[in-house]
Amino acid sequence: MGGETKIEDVSDTLTVHYRKDVFLPDPLNFGIAFGFWRSAWRLIKKEKPDLLVCNKVLFWSSFSLIPLRFLGYKFILLTDALVGMTWWPRPKFAKVIMGIGGWTVGWLVLLCAKRIVFFHPQPEGLLKKLGVWKKSQVIPTGIDTTHYLRLTTHVLGKVVVTYVGRLESVKGVDDFLAATVPLKKNYPHLTIQVVGWYKEGHPLVKAYEREVLFTRLRNDIPEILATTDIFVMPSYSEGLSNALMEAMSSGCACIVSRVGGNVFLVQEGESGLCFAPGNREELREHVRFLIAHPEKRMEFGKNARERIEEVFSWGKIGEKYRQLFAE
Repeated sequence: MGGETKIEDVSDTLTVHYRKDVFLPDPLNFGIAFGFWRSAWRLIKKEKPDLLVCNKVLFWSSFSLIPLRFLGYKFILLTDALVGMTWWPRPKFAKVIMGIGGWTVGWLVLLCAKRIVFFHPQPEGLLKKLGVWKKSQVIPTGIDTTHYLRLTTHVLGKVVVTYVGRLESVKGVDDFLAATVPLKKNYPHLTIQVVGWYKEGHPLVKAYEREVLFTRLRNDIPEILATTDIFVMPSYSEGLSNALMEAMSSGCACIVSRVGGNVFLVQEGESGLCFAPGNREELREHVRFLIAHPEKRMEFGKNARERIEEVFSWGKIGEKYRQLFAE
């Protein structure tokens, strides 16, 4: 789905079919495209694919599984979280909406899938309760580490702390800024940057634009991360974050909230530090510790890169998908 209905031939082997949607903004962040399943049905009948794969539970596109399953089609469902069950937005009204959706339509989508692939482990008890334990497995998303290299030369005494992602409430950027900006008083060479999209006139930008670098969307993320010393992922809910994987591949010392895929990626005390979501004081002390201990930053960064190479490289992940599709 997207801003307009169109077809884009990306390469000889990839064609993308877009369908215009109506987008419900933060905190719901949900696109609606009526008639999507009929478009998918027509395309399936035309192309006659060998495999049908759907991405994300409770995205509008996943609703297509329900009518298409009754028409006899079988899908592999990929998802990094169970919205309304293990992943929630921050405001209470949005939690209620997503909870109702997750335990009704979302559950039905899970039951309609032939196989379910989670990007990081989900609670065993929950999957058994949902009746999908036996058809579920974990295959993380992968990353090409060759695009992410660590610069060996840094400005002496300068420390760069970076967040990469959208300025949405569930991402906890308000906590990140409230925790780190006061540290500039004691560490004048500290640079804090927020890299990613935000709506014009965003209140956080107005409040912190004098102390923080807001870059907006960038297409040079590897270069930005190559000069980042500390990477922070402060989300209240998270799947398997691509931004975090990129930071770990770049050898950044990572500090993450103790939620979702964050704790699957970062081994606490070995390849980074964790904190309770919303705990600004704990986050501030972690950042302060890493500013004061450059040798620990180097150790965490080295271990983070090794973890990505050992577990999440495209070669290893690709082999797991090859085995899945062969079945």
